[in-house]
Amino acid sequence: QVQLVESGGGLVQPGGSLRLSCTASRITFRVYDMAWYRQAPGKQRELVARIVSSGSSDFADSVKGRFTISRDNAKNTVYLQMNSLKPEDTAVYYCNAQYLITGHNYWGQGTQVTVSS
Repeated sequence: QVQLVESGGGLVQPGGSLRLSCTASRITFRVYDMAWYRQAPGKQRELVARIVSSGSSDFADSVKGRFTISRDNAKNTVYLQMNSLKPEDTAVYYCNAQYLITGHNYWGQGTQVTVSS
């Protein structure tokens, strides 16, 4: 079955950086819109960043200028580079793959990011 496997989470001090990776299997990766969501304790899951199949991207206002998203279609992988991390970035980060034409929508298992001194 389809798998999205995230990695790269962990504990980092405020102001630090992390890079999350999400590798997909059993999908035609290049046609999928890929996104990162996050969910903090007691809060709803929110969109952090998205990169569509054409390569265009958009970001939540809270992360603009600090996070970047990229994809490597040859490796079936999407990345989220997170810089200048803040305690409020602490959450479980989820990878999402969506193909609008068919409605297929897949989620990874999530990776914990904790920003704390």
